Amino acid sequence: MSCVPVSALLVARLDAPGGRVPLLARVSYDDEDPYVVQAAFLDGPTVLARWNFDRQMLAEGLHRPVGEGDVAFSPHRAAGGDELRVALRRPGAEGQGSADAVLFVEARALTRFLEQTYAVTGVGEEFLDLDKLLDELLAR
Repeated sequence: MSCVPVSALLVARLDAPGGRVPLLARVSYDDEDPYVVQAAFLDGPTVLARWNFDRQMLAEGLHRPVGEGDVAFSPHRAAGGDELRVALRRPGAEGQGSADAVLFVEARALTRFLEQTYAVTGVGEEFLDLDKLLDELLAR
């Protein structure tokens, strides 16, 4: 692995009772953990929440609903263009009611970010060094 990080700053819009509230989302990818896209949701310099998303789920969510439980993605058409609807539930939250937070991210910007990650690690080329992972866990 080459340990090439990829990151982007995207606009996420939080669905709120008074309308959508814009936030920044710092999404990042590192081929050391090739299945994961990390997202930090920001209000200025303050990190409001951090989530780890499955890269394949993000890509599939641009085209069809995927996920259940803590994270679900689905395509959403809006007047300004296609979006990804992101429904988040706090880990361990009970019940199947509405999500704790629903955000919308411009599909085109997310697609550009994902294309950059595929340039580092193509689909199906993901690899985890389990021996290294076990060594790190046992060294603790």
